[in-house]
Amino acid sequence: MLMGIYGQDWASYQSSTPNTGGLSFAFVKVTEGLSYINPRWVTQRDHAKANGLVWGGYHYPHMGNSAQAEADYFIGQVNWRPGDVVILDWEGYDSANSGVPKSTQRAYKDAWLRYVKSRLPHNPVGMYANLDYWWNVDQDGFYADFLWIATAGRAAGNPGIRAGWMFHQYGESNGLDLDYCRLASTSELRDWALSFQYSPPEETDMPQWIIGRVDPGAQPTVVLLPHGSAWAGYNRKLHLGMDQITDTPATGSVRVALHDGNTWHGVQAVQLAAEGGPVDVDITSGDVKLSLQTDAAGVSFAVETW
Repeated sequence: MLMGIYGQDWASYQSSTPNTGGLSFAFVKVTEGLSYINPRWVTQRDHAKANGLVWGGYHYPHMGNSAQAEADYFIGQVNWRPGDVVILDWEGYDSANSGVPKSTQRAYKDAWLRYVKSRLPHNPVGMYANLDYWWNVDQDGFYADFLWIATAGRAAGNPGIRAGWMFHQYGESNGLDLDYCRLASTSELRDWALSFQYSPPEETDMPQWIIGRVDPGAQPTVVLLPHGSAWAGYNRKLHLGMDQITDTPATGSVRVALHDGNTWHGVQAVQLAAEGGPVDVDITSGDVKLSLQTDAAGVSFAVETW
């Protein structure tokens, strides 16, 4: 028994507000070539989302054009949100594509998918193709994140291919294309679509301490600091201390300098004493490295992140 869910794909010749009863997802035509925009796509998208459906938008290509130019045209129409599904409708039986060599059509497909994935790395990007294109035009099996396969005369969920398809267009009824997804529920499909979002490392996954010794001499010890957007919300501090045990308490000075990727700043001489506790130096969020130089022995450092 099939445990999947059902959806439809809509274009301008469907209603702006199709019946969504029993559906979990809807894929809507947004653009074609470099000049056509489905006049109903916004209303159809909003209608799908308002009724709890997972939404995807697709582009129908004119494969004699630049794949990148068409991708930019398509991407630019939509304020893409987390969980939106991005699709290339890869077929070419119409007058705009039938004269384009199959080698060019293959190159267009690969270029479009790779470029769109680079532009929308945190959305699922995939391809629609029928059996003819999948078996007879495609040669490399590349479909980016998922394959939406179309067949005629095969039951939902049984497209008859070995590739790891996600969606199956299995039929048509009353002018509506009928689709099936192999996942078990709308929530599972939504979780899958949202799983492509960037997730910064959890605090427990990030190193909390960088520790080491400052070698005495003219050559400074340079420490590379964790930085970038994943670290923007964290605090960092440098701790300096001495661990000599001598009859006469040891003291020393450490020259500290911070670098923000462009210039050195915060240059200061930090005074240390072995019998005293650690001395702290603030590190700003934009700093990428620090330099430590001392003539004293027994100086150690720790960079704390929290």
